[in-house]
Amino acid sequence: MQVHIFKGTGRVFACTESATGANLPLQYGPWAAFKTLDLNRGMEPIGGMNINECLDDIEKHGLYLTDAHVRITQNVV
Repeated sequence: MQVHIFKGTGRVFACTESATGANLPLQYGPWAAFKTLDLNRGMEPIGGMNINECLDDIEKHGLYLTDAHVRITQNVV
């Protein structure tokens, strides 16, 4: 899956399939495009990000959020 990564405030990062980040929560913005990666289940963590957890959240909620490498998706869904 192609995933677009955005940087928010502080150490918050978001992953989404949306190239524009239009579905990202305003409370952690403003959002700046950071990079785009192709992620697949079973990959080793990248930058402290659990890939399976990321893909699960994107499939279920449309986004994945972390703050200092700790999952915070549940704070916005």
